[in-house]
Amino acid sequence: MTCRIIVADDHPLFREGMRSTIQRLLPEAVLEEAGDLAAVLALAQTGEEPDSLILDLRFPGLTSIGMITDLRLQLPRTSIIVVSMIDNQDLISEVMAAGADGFIGKNICPEEIAQAILDIRQGEVVVKYAPSGLLLPLDVCSEISSLTTRQQEVLRLIAQGKTNKEIARELDISPFTVRIHVSSLLHTLKVPSRAAAAVKFAGNW
Repeated sequence: MTCRIIVADDHPLFREGMRSTIQRLLPEAVLEEAGDLAAVLALAQTGEEPDSLILDLRFPGLTSIGMITDLRLQLPRTSIIVVSMIDNQDLISEVMAAGADGFIGKNICPEEIAQAILDIRQGEVVVKYAPSGLLLPLDVCSEISSLTTRQQEVLRLIAQGKTNKEIARELDISPFTVRIHVSSLLHTLKVPSRAAAAVKFAGNW
């Protein structure tokens, strides 16, 4: 049987990184990518049922945790591996109860991600993540949910009152890169200032 894996994430850079990780682990795997839930369902309806579905929790078309249960019913033999920056234990418990085979935090090191994927594929129930402080609920406003993971991290630190230099130090990126992220997230959130962005973040906490 073909080793078929779908990487479902709307951020191309994350998909690329995950593909590289999986190709090192499972060079024989047939890897496919999906940028939204409709694409996942279309892929799932063609060919053999996937071995594994690596699914971002904040994924276009995935509007509730209950939809993971629907995926489980449609893909009974597929290992559903949810990945996210969220570290809310109650939310993670809901994800697992909905039918996921494992939960992996995006902020753990690549070696740990790789091992967690292997363990889940071998039938182990794995929940592995590092606390990030990102506790946004799934019903967060659409603008915030459309931010990249890095932009959400920058927004969280803005809401904590940190300066660009402080954010740069904490995220180990340059102040110039922080400025780019800030400008982009202000545009996405349709707000004129950092203070307004912080208010919007707080309103969706």
